[in-house]
Amino acid sequence: MGSATDKIKGAANQVGGKVKEGVGKAIGNEQMQVEGMAQQVKGKTQQKVGEAKSTIKDAADKIADKAHEKF
Repeated sequence: MGSATDKIKGAANQVGGKVKEGVGKAIGNEQMQVEGMAQQVKGKTQQKVGEAKSTIKDAADKIADKAHEKF
């Protein structure tokens, strides 16, 4: 997956998790609340992975640009 895809999927999981947690609270379903919280954590993790991929790609691009300048 690309960094943008990770970030988008992460955001979607966070939103979906918040909704699931809220519905769980509203209907008194603790398992649904916990699943919602877990989905939010998954989303945050996906976003962090996407950010890390972006950082690594940017650093690699800078290194490649410097290498091309020397030749």
